Amino acid sequence: MEAAVLAAVDVRKRFGALNVLDGVNLSLAAGEAVGIVGPNGAGKTTLLNVLSGALAPDSGAVDFRGQNITSRGAADRCKLGIARTHQVPRPFTGMSVFENVLVGATAGGRRRGAEAQDLCLRVLDQTGLTRHANRRAESLGLLQRKRLELARALAVEPSVLLLDEIGGGLTDAETAALVEMVASLRDGGIAVLWIEHIVHLLMQVVSRLVCMDAGRIIAEGRPEAVVGQAAVIDSYLGRS
Repeated sequence: MEAAVLAAVDVRKRFGALNVLDGVNLSLAAGEAVGIVGPNGAGKTTLLNVLSGALAPDSGAVDFRGQNITSRGAADRCKLGIARTHQVPRPFTGMSVFENVLVGATAGGRRRGAEAQDLCLRVLDQTGLTRHANRRAESLGLLQRKRLELARALAVEPSVLLLDEIGGGLTDAETAALVEMVASLRDGGIAVLWIEHIVHLLMQVVSRLVCMDAGRIIAEGRPEAVVGQAAVIDSYLGRS
């Protein structure tokens, strides 16, 4: 935990009688990509919500660079350099693509003026959105909205990037480009935590795979080893 950029320490979260997170411990280091898999309802997105500050845990702690940030909200964590995407894209629909990314650069990344605009142009190019820069966000299809979701997160210039099923619905060519982009971000020193149902995407990027079920981590380690564990096969992958 001492070397972790971001860590969940014995995190617990209940919704009524349901234990959604039941004592989760997970750490993430700079330049490390970690994948999370598991069946629906396993607690994956809830964990991301707790790490990003969208939800407060009932107990346990979230640490960032050795400091307890459990009481800090999502806006504060964004300014620290913790960015996330949502499973369902949530752009500012009344704004252009460029303006959406500019919000990330200014409110999250705290860039100003020409510096902020240059950053936005780089991010739009990186995510393949340059030709859509002046379109209103509500006019985008799902695939472009997913790209915009990632672009807004990257405009924060994060040290930690939390990805929630960003590969769903993409074509083969688009998923190949996504894998290349995430690998590049990892190699640039960003800590990446990626929830994804498309396991083969994760296997190309992550050095550690985590499987969750019923609010607990049931397996963790090298991806090739985790996908071969009986508990992971029984709870998630299946035997066919």
